[in-house]
Amino acid sequence: MSRRYQIGQAIVEEEDPAFGTILTEAYRARQRPICLCCDTGVAMYIARVGEQFLVKRMPLSGSEHDPQCQSYEPPYELSGLGLLIGGAIQLDPANGTTALKLDFSLSKRGAQKSASAAAQNEGPVKNEIRKLSLRALLHYLWHQGGLTEWTAHWAGKRHWFQVRSHLMEAAATTTVKGSALSERLLIPENFRLEDKAAIEQRRAVVLADIRAPSSGPRKLMVLIGEVKEFASARSGKKIVVKHMPGFPLMIEDGAWRRLQSRYAAELELWRANDRFHLVVIATFGMTQSGLAMIDEIALMSATEQWLPIENAYEHRLVEALSRLSLKSVKGLRFNLSSTQPIAAATLPHRRPAPAALYIVPPDADEEFEAALSEMIAARADVEPWIWRVAEGEMPPLPLG
Repeated sequence: MSRRYQIGQAIVEEEDPAFGTILTEAYRARQRPICLCCDTGVAMYIARVGEQFLVKRMPLSGSEHDPQCQSYEPPYELSGLGLLIGGAIQLDPANGTTALKLDFSLSKRGAQKSASAAAQNEGPVKNEIRKLSLRALLHYLWHQGGLTEWTAHWAGKRHWFQVRSHLMEAAATTTVKGSALSERLLIPENFRLEDKAAIEQRRAVVLADIRAPSSGPRKLMVLIGEVKEFASARSGKKIVVKHMPGFPLMIEDGAWRRLQSRYAAELELWRANDRFHLVVIATFGMTQSGLAMIDEIALMSATEQWLPIENAYEHRLVEALSRLSLKSVKGLRFNLSSTQPIAAATLPHRRPAPAALYIVPPDADEEFEAALSEMIAARADVEPWIWRVAEGEMPPLPLG
């Protein structure tokens, strides 16, 4: 079905031969398309990707669309995102941006010290609404960039180039302390040997602002990349990131030990399957000698399709979903601990109602089951599917 928008005073359809021209003119006039999937309409925005103009969903507006609209997203309460909206994540509808409050710093005082890998992601529930952990920031950008969405039609079409593009686009509509997140974000571009000098020059320009000053606080940047390897150093380890040859990030012994403990599951999954990706997000600064030193770090394991997974059970579910022509959306934890339930995935366009897919781990306790029951009861408009791992194999998917 062709989607309909109101742009200015006109009603237009995506299949209209003049649609591209209309979008170009609306982009220059700073007009917002209104998606007409429901009676009230939902504001959207126009993004320029190269020479092409595309209608995009406004940040955190997916639940306002009709369930059959391609811009619809499942209720945010089914993941760790719901607790953060209005607190750590604040939407400005006027300009279509989100302001984030972070529980980690983008500046550093005193001696350079490689810090935590650590308990930030398993912290107390009372802190969940106030600020985003480093992992939660990665989850937010992954979600906002549409990288949690998948359909079989996209098989073989998602590579690092697309991942980086989606993350950069998500960062472009995100601010931290009034400044654009993109100004403090380093995501390596695809490395090509013939472009090595130009790529390194562009990176040097990005890093110029965080070169270590002789005194005073030092600025930090956020890196998002794919781990290539953990290499030995005389002290600690070097993290080698794909597409950034010759630019390792140093991590001290203590932080390396904490990283292995806190992210044991992610490291185990990555080592067990050579098609998996290990995504790193880290804050880092530059030392006086020009080395990149990690301050805080978090890891996320992802499938071949770049869909985040926490364990082998989620991998089995995601693999089954990836073969469907029906779109699925992977759920993310953000600040929630592993002892709290989330919808591992949703089928937002399933008929007659969207479906939420829950995995109950074999070590789940009564509190986990009670919280899951409350979550399901709160959204009677979404059909639950539950895989209790301790009871046997994965049930058939709820395809309607």
